[in-house]
Amino acid sequence: MFKQFILISILAVGFVGCSDDSVNVEDLKAIGGAKYGGTFRFMSSEKIETLIPLQATTLYTQRITSQIFDPILRLDASGSNVIPSIAESFSVSSDGKSYTLNIRKGVYFHPDECLDGEGRELTADDVKFTLDMSCSGLKINEVSFMLNDRVVGASAFNKATKKQFKAGGVSGIKVLGRYKVQIDLNEAFAGFDKLLTYTGFGIFPKEAYDFYKDEVKKHPVGTGPFMLEEFSDKGIKLKRNPNYWAKDQFGNQLPFLAGIDLSYTKNKRSELIAFRERQIDLVLEIPTDEVDNILGSLQEAQEGKTVKHKVDSKQSFSVTFLGMSQRNPIFKDVRVRQALNHAIDRRSLVNHTLQGEGYPVLNGFIPNTEFFPANRVKGPDYNVAKANALLAQAGFPNGQGFPVMVIYVSGNKDAANHLLAKGIAKQLKENLGIVATVELINFEKRNDYVKSGKANLWVSGWIADYPDGESFLSIFYGKYANLDSEFMNPFKYKNAKFDDLYVRLNKEQNPEKRTDIMVECDQKIVDDAVVIPLTNDDFITMINSRIRNFKTNSLENLDFSNIFIKEPKKGSE
Repeated sequence: MFKQFILISILAVGFVGCSDDSVNVEDLKAIGGAKYGGTFRFMSSEKIETLIPLQATTLYTQRITSQIFDPILRLDASGSNVIPSIAESFSVSSDGKSYTLNIRKGVYFHPDECLDGEGRELTADDVKFTLDMSCSGLKINEVSFMLNDRVVGASAFNKATKKQFKAGGVSGIKVLGRYKVQIDLNEAFAGFDKLLTYTGFGIFPKEAYDFYKDEVKKHPVGTGPFMLEEFSDKGIKLKRNPNYWAKDQFGNQLPFLAGIDLSYTKNKRSELIAFRERQIDLVLEIPTDEVDNILGSLQEAQEGKTVKHKVDSKQSFSVTFLGMSQRNPIFKDVRVRQALNHAIDRRSLVNHTLQGEGYPVLNGFIPNTEFFPANRVKGPDYNVAKANALLAQAGFPNGQGFPVMVIYVSGNKDAANHLLAKGIAKQLKENLGIVATVELINFEKRNDYVKSGKANLWVSGWIADYPDGESFLSIFYGKYANLDSEFMNPFKYKNAKFDDLYVRLNKEQNPEKRTDIMVECDQKIVDDAVVIPLTNDDFITMINSRIRNFKTNSLENLDFSNIFIKEPKKGSE
């Protein structure tokens, strides 16, 4: 018997065929106070190298690919509830091991050379192809860890497709009709519908991969609200998809914007200056100590010299941590890892090093949110005496004989993570006699160092791919320790008890029991000192007041399909 879930959304959908691309977006009329036209502008501190969802493993990339590609399901504005997308509804078998997706009709791919210069309707075959690719062992696919242990036949397909894609795909992913797909799971997984909101499963056609092969990362063909216009070293430009399938609650066809312009910034100060000079509309990850200086004084604001703006803050479902690689024999010793955990004063890092930005992690690895009661996990206390005793037991009294370490960190100079790394190095020296230097490198190089094992210590962050604490625990699963990955178990942690708990977690259907197992998993991570959790923070954005209907959530997703631009009346700034 199937349990039916009908997803309710504010989006009204009508059949969309081919519309006239020559129509000026500015001439379109909207009701309900919205307005068509205009370009939304923002910056990224990290360069985006790929535009295919299968490789969109960072927030920087996902914030662009999610505008080009539609996921199977999506999250609402709160980031908590599953709503329709490519699948307009789904049903689950009584044993929780089979999901049937009802694919939306009238959704069209962007016109592209691989489709003879035209678009075509998306069908169940495209959903299966995308999911098959997401399970494959091909080099272009970096998201296989999401499905391979869950979907029937996915692991076998992954092993069989290391060199080339094979016809037939994954046995547990079946096309039941032009608009119906069934996914069979090895075990019931209570959060599978949330997992299907993952942006890495953005739907794309087989023709695109056959035509462009590995270069498909530079030729994105999706069904999303925006299409690629320009992809260069300077940035990315997207233009409005005139055939997008979604409408808002007033019946206006989305999106409202004519385009999106992403450029790159070398540091946060230049980004804030660009905002002040109205060159961009959005600032992400605001350093609070810089805002007043860059945006001007109260007197300037009263004189209308500053940008009229709004600041939005949401608790982020993310954690910043110091990673330790157990490829290095030193970090195989749990006493060393525990010593470092007890030697770090997280409150001082937040209050002094970061000057009050963020919150010290005093419990486990999973942040405290509506999805998880972090207060049930007992974190490591700051105890220098205990830290030194553990380090001496491991053979390094007062840090003697401990090799000089390098802490690798990416980002801009004196950005939060860089300051954290320097603060950690200072505390390790003062509290344990351990010498650590800090090396600031770009994001790609840091990931390469972690993946190759060159990095023994590194500062990084993890944000949930979907709203479930399991998304944090998955990166510690022992099975992933054999992967050459900078994301999935780069610590090379293997523990039979944790793995058993993790498997039980994925099978458990009762929400209360599932939370209990999740707490036990997180406590095991703390007790084994696998990583050093450092800080949680808020997702703070500053946006020009001309941008309307802009919303954020705890997963730090950005959806530009509903926002519109309304210039303030003269004299209001």
